[in-house]
Amino acid sequence: MKISKELIKEVEEKIQPQFKVIEEICEKNSIKVIEAFQECNLQEVHLTSSTGYGIDEPGRNKIEEIYAKIFKAEDSLVRAQFISGTHALAVTLSALLRPNDIMLSITGAPYDTLQTVIGVGKEQSESSLKAFGINYEQIELKDNDFDIEKIKERLAKKDIKLVEIQRSRGYSTRKSLTIEKIEKAIKAIREVNKEVIIMVDNCYGEFVQDREPIEVGADIAVGSLMKNLGAGIATSGAYIVGKEKLIKLCAERLTAPGIGKEIGPSLNQNTNLLKGLFFAPQVVSSSVKTAIFASCILEKLGYDVEPKYDEIRADIVQTIKLGDSEKLVKFCQGIQKGSPIDSCVIPEPSPMGGYEDEVIMAAGTFTEGSTIELSCDGPMREPYIAYMQGGLTYEYGKYGVIKAIESMEN
Repeated sequence: MKISKELIKEVEEKIQPQFKVIEEICEKNSIKVIEAFQECNLQEVHLTSSTGYGIDEPGRNKIEEIYAKIFKAEDSLVRAQFISGTHALAVTLSALLRPNDIMLSITGAPYDTLQTVIGVGKEQSESSLKAFGINYEQIELKDNDFDIEKIKERLAKKDIKLVEIQRSRGYSTRKSLTIEKIEKAIKAIREVNKEVIIMVDNCYGEFVQDREPIEVGADIAVGSLMKNLGAGIATSGAYIVGKEKLIKLCAERLTAPGIGKEIGPSLNQNTNLLKGLFFAPQVVSSSVKTAIFASCILEKLGYDVEPKYDEIRADIVQTIKLGDSEKLVKFCQGIQKGSPIDSCVIPEPSPMGGYEDEVIMAAGTFTEGSTIELSCDGPMREPYIAYMQGGLTYEYGKYGVIKAIESMEN
């Protein structure tokens, strides 16, 4: 099947109102970034990198100052030494929780790899939080929103140490959560418990809207630079932003007690991290536009998509419920065919550490695993949902989506 130019034109005309909204958000976030660079007095000297211990490195310190400014946080920890978002989340949880503490997820079961970190998945690790005596509870979402009544009832007991909110959907069928919904939940929590730590897993959500979790009352937020804020330029790293005392604990968990943020070489990453952040609003905008295009054209072709093309976006993820394992494989293989790198590679489902099911992953990316670049993946389980995200430019993203549809339909 060849996608007709007429269908593409029809779809692109239909989604222009949504594109206008995304462009307005992009402009707001771009101003936020450039003003942070200027107010923090970023200079050429800060692009210089360090090796070895990286004791009190000016460039690294400046990057963390800029991140704190953008997120309206007291402090931040932005390091190339973070391997992934899951790594940064694991460091954060290990830093803030102690034996016999209780962690409460109010967005249901977290992402597969984080379940392994916590110790609630099928794959059990002797290094999980559970293995160290940390307890875990969860409250399910209700109609794709927080169950405020249950949350307030549980937190009123004052025995929960940390509340975890996962902004994106993970490998689930629920909707991702907007900043407005998160703000409402945080206000409800603070009505009954002012001491509990509120942590937001911000992966896939940065710059999709014009506010971030710290601005609506979260104590700490965590995300990967292989996703939105890296803009396909940062080649490693993750960030943690929030209250100064919490960031200090996270830094000591990443390095060593008593040392914390003082050490950590940037290893020639300063320019990449800053340039990635500089381009991030525009790249996130392109990713969201790619998702909107995919949603609209696939719905026209009869597929069950979420979010719909005209819904408010909370992250860069687009899901396509395919209901068939072969279609899932073919769609991912088509995304790979539309990639700039390894377009000749044919992805196949395989076991992956931290995941309960075999997973198929397509990503012909400049940086391995960079999900702000066009990629698609999904667990090999019913109802066989493709989770597509990214697109460094809308034009490249649209090209990849068309390739994926043609591969699946053929």
